[in-house]
Amino acid sequence: MNERQIHKFVQRYLEATDCRIVEKSPAHFQVKLSPRADRDLTNRPYYWSFVDRTGAEPETMSMLLVTDKNKYDEADAAAKQKPPVPQKPAAGSAGAAGEAAFGRSFGYLNSTINPSARMAREDLHFGARRLEQLFQSAKLGGSYLCLFQEPEKRTSHPLHSTAYSAWLGVNMKVEFLCDMKREEIHSFGISLATGQCLEQFNDRLLQHKMTPKLPPNVHTAKNAITLNKAASIAEGILERKLRAYDYGWADAAARRLEEELSTIRHYYEPLIEGAEEEHRPLIAEQYERRQDEIRWQYEPRVSVSATNCGIFYLQGIG
Repeated sequence: MNERQIHKFVQRYLEATDCRIVEKSPAHFQVKLSPRADRDLTNRPYYWSFVDRTGAEPETMSMLLVTDKNKYDEADAAAKQKPPVPQKPAAGSAGAAGEAAFGRSFGYLNSTINPSARMAREDLHFGARRLEQLFQSAKLGGSYLCLFQEPEKRTSHPLHSTAYSAWLGVNMKVEFLCDMKREEIHSFGISLATGQCLEQFNDRLLQHKMTPKLPPNVHTAKNAITLNKAASIAEGILERKLRAYDYGWADAAARRLEEELSTIRHYYEPLIEGAEEEHRPLIAEQYERRQDEIRWQYEPRVSVSATNCGIFYLQGIG
């Protein structure tokens, strides 16, 4: 991810979690965290357990999130080079005398206080711990959704009602693993009214405006299949697709695995045989651990996981 993509993601996250953006530029955000974001990002379980027990009004933290370090530091350095213009009280006033006395004691005081100096600064770049926390928080909050399609035209007749049917939408990540790795995302939509399954379901959702609230003059059709049945339909289709793949990569990985095991076998077996009796168990344990590490790295396998899912109500009986 580049700086622009990180900045766009952070803004969407802050808006989605109802954080208050105090100040922003193309390179940073100064924010007052919402309770949800504070729980996910600040690692204060004891404080939030106290709030939950007592019902006290929560005091969330503020943060300075820098999405482009070079650009932000350049702007900050340029701002610091401009000396502030002090407001001088009128000559002869009590304020002028007080300021003169204070200046003799403490020197010049900058009346402009940078609020970011009292905020925790976080430089967000790909691989940064705080950015990874934002990813995990977004993943946790967006794992399950329930949305309704917004009708293109709203009827003026109060008794007219449009039928919507529910779809289970699920995105599944397929990982082809060995000493190399490849990933695929498969998006399925299964109608809970008919059992019909559509691939690339996410592309269909992008064609519609969705809302978390049931639109007026809309009723939902009764489901004919359960969520478990719908999930099994998607799993069956994905399994049939995967069976048709070319797994030459797995055969090549298995050969590399055998070569690596053979290499360490030729090293450790003579070492164990020639070792003193009291040292053999330790060397054998090390040998077993090394074999496990090589199998984990080279052994070919396919992993499938659901990254997120939701119930989507779309117009018509699908």
